[in-house]
Amino acid sequence: MTVIEYRPGWRLLDLRELWRYRELLFFLTWRDVKVRYKQTVLGASWAVLQPFATMLVFSLFFGRAAAHQTEGMPYYSLFVFAGLVPWYFLSNGINSASQSVIGSQNLVTKVFFPRLIIPLGAVGASFVDFVIAFAMLLAMMVYYAVAPGWELALAPLLALALVIAAMGMGALLSALTVAYRDFRYVVPFMVQLWMFATPSIYMDVSEVVSPRWQALLPLNPAYGLILNFRAAVLNGPLDLYALAVSGAVSAVFLVVGCLYFRRVERTFADII
Repeated sequence: MTVIEYRPGWRLLDLRELWRYRELLFFLTWRDVKVRYKQTVLGASWAVLQPFATMLVFSLFFGRAAAHQTEGMPYYSLFVFAGLVPWYFLSNGINSASQSVIGSQNLVTKVFFPRLIIPLGAVGASFVDFVIAFAMLLAMMVYYAVAPGWELALAPLLALALVIAAMGMGALLSALTVAYRDFRYVVPFMVQLWMFATPSIYMDVSEVVSPRWQALLPLNPAYGLILNFRAAVLNGPLDLYALAVSGAVSAVFLVVGCLYFRRVERTFADII
């Protein structure tokens, strides 16, 4: 006889339980991927077209104005695309994860499984898009004859840090969205504003932020992760301070997000 009951108390992650339901995580991720591109003409190409179209807009209107910021990097379009690929993964992952629990009402109210798998599956679907877009980034590097250096070996670790940041914020926001539906409208709007506080299309912020505030910029987890991801791919200088601070903030978001999610998940079925 198997007894299914809620375990009281604050818990971070039950890795054994998540591993036991790994197949469900795979199918939820694959479901989100199929639903995202169902009945579309271009299919998975949208994973590339979104950052590529944004790159064209910024390159067309701001390429010359921002040329001095990309000294040592010969092509501004490649510079922008290398920043937009991780940014779109992070933003799309957080947006999708924040809506994932309320979008899975039938599963939450009828079937027992670790609810944390739902936002993890949404982040996993966005990671599939990230892999496709990253392949396009490598193709652009070949086209522009930009040879990668040893820093490229850090790209998987930085991608993992981006996954951690997306998982933490996605889990926290998905739980908050269940209780407060205002987050359905707040999150997409705030993510749009968040892009301008992130070095997706620029690197040097000394002209817009005073030196005494620059040390606080890495408190934005996307700042240090995207800055160093682009530097690792394009042989730019790494900012270890920004990487350490943004990585630590991402880890804090993961802990807080998972703790809060596991604390309130027992109420999801009643609220939804």
